[in-house]
Amino acid sequence: MHDIALISQVLIFGNRRAFDSLVKKYQGAVRRFLLSLTAGDRALSDDLAQETFIKAYTSLETFKKRSNFLTWLYRIAYNVFYDYIRSRKEMLSMDDDDCELESQHQEAPSESYVKADINEALKQLKPNERTCVTLHLMDDLPIDEIVAITNLPEGTVKSHIARGKEKLATFLRKNGYDR
Repeated sequence: MHDIALISQVLIFGNRRAFDSLVKKYQGAVRRFLLSLTAGDRALSDDLAQETFIKAYTSLETFKKRSNFLTWLYRIAYNVFYDYIRSRKEMLSMDDDDCELESQHQEAPSESYVKADINEALKQLKPNERTCVTLHLMDDLPIDEIVAITNLPEGTVKSHIARGKEKLATFLRKNGYDR
């Protein structure tokens, strides 16, 4: 069913199953986005994703259909993440975050190391750079949607992406990943 039809089912008839369909459709994308923002903290990203969908449900009537539903969800997830950071009154310390991928996964060693290295590379970015790079490179969103999600000017988004890509490339090159 089309997103707008599902949203209408929720708003008009109180159909929670329709919202469940939206959650099932978009939970993977929202969780991946938050996992990138939290630099691999699965427990935190799962908690933030749950909070994102609760906020989306309780404020569904504010969805104006000016953007697609996923863009609106990303905006909520972005705000939930930064609300969490502000509530803790801590800046993300790029050196203090722990990468738990190796201990949590029983994957082939090379795949596990690559994921750990990518998360470690993402930790080198400032939070806004990480957000813009994640949305652009991992979620393949165009600049205008990133602007809508982050409320940053277009030039700033482009700068964050360019600086972030350069920092990622430098970090990965230093750690043995040649082009």
